[in-house]
Amino acid sequence: MSLDRYYTLGKTGLKVSRLALGTMTFGKEWGWGNTKEEAEAIFNYYVDHGGNFLDTADMYTQGTSEEYLGDFMKKRKLREDLVLATKFTFNTSANNSVNGGGNSRKNIRRTLEESLKRLKTDYIDLYILHCWDQLTPVEEVMRTLNDLVSEGKILHVGFSNTPAWYVSRAQALAQAHNYEPISAMQLEYSLIQRRIEDEYIDLGQYTNAGIMAWSPLGGGLLSGKYKPDIDHQENVQGRLKHITDNGGEVSSKDNERNWRIVTALHKVSEKINQPMASVALNWVANQPNVASVIIGATKLPQIEANMKTLDFDIPRELMQQLNEASAYEKLYPYTFFEPLMQSRITPDKKLGNKPPQYWKDVNIGK
Repeated sequence: MSLDRYYTLGKTGLKVSRLALGTMTFGKEWGWGNTKEEAEAIFNYYVDHGGNFLDTADMYTQGTSEEYLGDFMKKRKLREDLVLATKFTFNTSANNSVNGGGNSRKNIRRTLEESLKRLKTDYIDLYILHCWDQLTPVEEVMRTLNDLVSEGKILHVGFSNTPAWYVSRAQALAQAHNYEPISAMQLEYSLIQRRIEDEYIDLGQYTNAGIMAWSPLGGGLLSGKYKPDIDHQENVQGRLKHITDNGGEVSSKDNERNWRIVTALHKVSEKINQPMASVALNWVANQPNVASVIIGATKLPQIEANMKTLDFDIPRELMQQLNEASAYEKLYPYTFFEPLMQSRITPDKKLGNKPPQYWKDVNIGK
């Protein structure tokens, strides 16, 4: 098996793998993750099987993730063969200074220079705003990123964890001023977390920005390792269990709806004889405007299994079962856009044409 089909990044000519390698596990500074040797084995397996899209961030494992990737690319002389994405926003300054985080021009330039050093490269293929800081004007952000494109230090721009209106404003500015546009939106998306469907799917299609799905396994809940009552599974190891033990956000995942999804996923995986994790990843990959699914691993067998995600199809009726089990309650104002309310505007309304998918399929396979 190899990842021998590539897709263009947004409305650009840059070709990327449908599965991206997430490297938040590269390093053990956060209490979970892998050693450098384990990370290198995962990296090698991914690129040796056709993968070319790497995702990291300046704050992952306190910079270790970027350092490891820089070493691995240099060792195998693969920098020009790979598409490298990294992110900025969170405070990574040595003294936790007031200007050491956020999306200001000052901080973007500081963090980029530090990332370039750790990654041992002189440019980033996709530079991603990691999180909205609720402060920096979007005009400052887009002008700064465009300047960096002009300088050749970054090639393309992405946004992550940002309000839809802010992304829309950024794209409008890019179009009006001929700035480099946003080519990708990196967003949490899984059977567990589907709320980006309210706005971001359409936003991406209308603004030519594909979705890079992070946490497609719901923080590990869909991996097949977990059962209800996570707190008492003493023998289970992994990111989700670590977060639980350290008082993290797992409480938002330990609920009746999510265990209903896990049960449905287990049934579907048995019917088609595929691992639960692979089925969950396949579901995400086949949603509208999902350009790339970010897969990570702490052990080599995990990446070996996850990279087979696109090797099978989920039958339509089983996809529907997963959709129904993971359905979520619509909130205002999205209830006004449901079929019943819309029928009061245009009776017997038929769905009009949707804009094309701009992550175009490029068959470079064997």
